[in-house]
Amino acid sequence: MRIGSEEHLTLLCRTFIDTHESFTPERLPWPELDAASVTKLRSLPFWDEALRTERRTGAKITAYAVEESPPLLREAVALQGYEETRHAALLDALVRRYDIDVDPGPTQPLPGNLEAAFMRTGYGECIDSFFGFGMFALARETGFLRSELLDLMEPIMQEEARHILFFVNWIAYKRRQRPPWLRPLHRLHCIAAFAGAAFDRLRSAKNVAGSAGRTGGKDAPATEPAGEAPPSKSGFTASGASAIADDFTARSFVELCLRENDRRLAVYAPELLRPRLIPAAARAFLAVAPGKRG
Repeated sequence: MRIGSEEHLTLLCRTFIDTHESFTPERLPWPELDAASVTKLRSLPFWDEALRTERRTGAKITAYAVEESPPLLREAVALQGYEETRHAALLDALVRRYDIDVDPGPTQPLPGNLEAAFMRTGYGECIDSFFGFGMFALARETGFLRSELLDLMEPIMQEEARHILFFVNWIAYKRRQRPPWLRPLHRLHCIAAFAGAAFDRLRSAKNVAGSAGRTGGKDAPATEPAGEAPPSKSGFTASGASAIADDFTARSFVELCLRENDRRLAVYAPELLRPRLIPAAARAFLAVAPGKRG
């Protein structure tokens, strides 16, 4: 299959659309948790940021879908916008169900360049999901949360795998639709979007670490600097991993992230591209990191 062909477009869109799972967050069988489990949930430092980010992401992608073409690609992007909005609804249902105090802040206006925002969001999800997969597995392995609650959240984690698979193939398809002399410019736009996403995550990590140490997350800014994306998921990924297990090493956590990333993406058509940069950086880290290998 040639990347950028109609066959590629059909495969990436149909794979994404056909693997969608229907559910309503408010109607999920939320388990009854004991006081200790609820306390663990409330102790995680990222709820404000998580809800703010998911709401913002859903709004941006839904708005961008209107601009997309051809129709099959528009349908797939619109579905991702719906799923991201549903992530926010699920988080909202969770925090209300377990009485977790959150303050996501005011709604922010959409960016002017929605395609650029979609690119930056997609690269951010590639970073976030890689570490999120590991954190989710860590929570299950350590028994940090009840298995019933983790089972309820499992479809959301797999949706993130679908999103990053779709995104990297979307990037490749879009580049091949451009004339050869414009493809280097598209690559530069991708580099800028990735750099912006990485910067968001560094800023977010500082915000979450600082606010968690002061007032449980309430000091994180509710507004965004002009032209920048909202605080990202990976800041609360790092803080969440530390809250789940304080005795894990960086090497063991990165190894877990790699295994989970490979496992979650293995179920999709091998002809489709997979995210490469973050796994490659993780493998480079493992090549030089101290500790037991393998």
